[in-house]
This record gives sequence, C-alpha cells and structure tokens, in this order.
Amino acid sequence: MRPRRLSAGVFDLLFSPFVEFGFLRRALVGCLALSLAAPPLGVFLMLRRMSLTADVLAHGILPGIAAGFLVAGLSVTAMSVGGLLAGLVVAVGAGAISRATGGREDAALAALYLVALALGVTLISTRAGSVELSHLLFGSVLGVDDPALFLMAGVASLTLVALAFAWRPLALECFDPSFAAAAGARGGAWHMVFLGLVVLNVLAAFQALGTLMAVGLMMLPAVAARHWGRSVGGMAYAAVFIALLSSVAGLLLSYHLDLPTGPAIVLVAGGLWVVSVLAGPVDGLLARLLHRPHLAG
Repeated sequence: MRPRRLSAGVFDLLFSPFVEFGFLRRALVGCLALSLAAPPLGVFLMLRRMSLTADVLAHGILPGIAAGFLVAGLSVTAMSVGGLLAGLVVAVGAGAISRATGGREDAALAALYLVALALGVTLISTRAGSVELSHLLFGSVLGVDDPALFLMAGVASLTLVALAFAWRPLALECFDPSFAAAAGARGGAWHMVFLGLVVLNVLAAFQALGTLMAVGLMMLPAVAARHWGRSVGGMAYAAVFIALLSSVAGLLLSYHLDLPTGPAIVLVAGGLWVVSVLAGPVDGLLARLLHRPHLAG
C-alpha cells in the first residue's frame, strides 16, 4: 500500500499538472522548444564576451512590445512584430552608430538599451493595469496560447537550422578571428545573423518568461555549462540539458507554489548555476580544491 501511495504522490507532484491543464502543457512545450535553441546562442555570447548583450536586446524589444500592446492589446502577433522591429533597431543601430562615430559597440548598446527600457516602461504605464504590466515584464503561463506556442516552435526550428550553417564560422570567430577573416568566413554578416537569432529567441521567450526574464533561459544555462564541458559542442549540450531541467522544474514550482513563471524558471536555472560553480568538473570550486597542488614538506 505504501509504495502505491508513494507512486501516486510522485505522479501528482511531477506529472498531474501537465496532464490536467492544457495551458501548462502548452507552456511546457514552448519552454522545451526554447531550451533547445536559446542556450547554444548563450554559449556563443559567453565565448564572444557578449553575455550582457542578450540582456540589452531583451530590454530593447520592450518599446516594440509596448507599442503592439497599445495598438492591439495582448495580441501575440502585434507584440511580436513590434518587438522584432524594436530589437533589430537596437541591434543594427548600435553597430551603425559605433562604425559611424568610431566608438565602442557596447557603449552604443548601453545607451540604446537605457532609452528603450525607459520608453517601453513609459508606454506600458500609460494604459496597462497591474495585471498586464506583470504579464509583460514577468511572463505568464496563461499567455502561452496557440499563437505563442507556434512562435516559440517556429523560432526554435529556425534557430537550429541557422546554427547548423553558422556553427563553424561562429566558433572560428570565437577562438581565432584572424584565421576566420583570412579564410573568408564573412564574420560581419554572420554576426548580424547571430544577433538577429538572439533577438528572435528573446522575443519568443517573453510570453512565458516576460521581457525582464527572457534572457535567463539563454544565459544562465550557458554560463553554468562552462563548468561541465571543455569544447563548444560539450558546453552546448550541457546548456541545453540544464535549460530543459530548469523549464520543467520551474513550471512545476510555479504551479505548486503559485509563483510567477519567468522568475521561477530563472531561479531554478540560477540554482543549477550555483551547483555548477561549486561542483562542476571544469573549474568548479570543489574540483579546484581537490586538485590543488600541495607543496612538499
């Protein structure tokens, strides 16, 4: 009798929410799709020392999402089109400004990010109530309807196909940009494609995670993965696994504890990052402590 009760308790805890509620199944499928595509982008952002760029672009889409909301309410199509345009303006505009003025691209990104964030919050506050504001900033599983699910799946599919072609030139630019330029890898073109994929994935994630948390599923698994893999491929596999685990556990925590979806998923990913820093075999604190050379007496 006791094993049967135990198995029933495990089923109620881990599987029952997804079996009973369609909105949770849609959120799960969408987050799993994003977990396959976004973390490899995060790995390349980390290797290219552009980890904060994803956060900048996540805030950069906010004015477009706000404009779409003002025009059509909580319409996935309107907010997605607006967010895509705003994200591309920030990504392309930063590069154009840096080339025209001779300044650093990260400085232009920072300026555009601050302006975009202030403009987006201002636009949202003119009409949105507390419920809509919370949905846009922190996400909601209720917001993952069929159009949002198709957007997530479509972006994930496009990203995986694009990465199949862009993997080699992106990896070359990370480790040997001089050789990549000599080999005609067209780094500038691939860089713009790469930034476009980052914008698309951040945009697809905002329905479930919100604009403030959308980058979490991209970067935290990638940063944690460096402690589990030594090659680019190894880090990408580890990042995807960590993101998948974070999505499932975060959705379950959100349901059982009545927490906002985006913060719950990001907190789980953050917890796995802490575990990776402490116990990861590659440069983890425990591994460093155990392999620290001892001076001979």
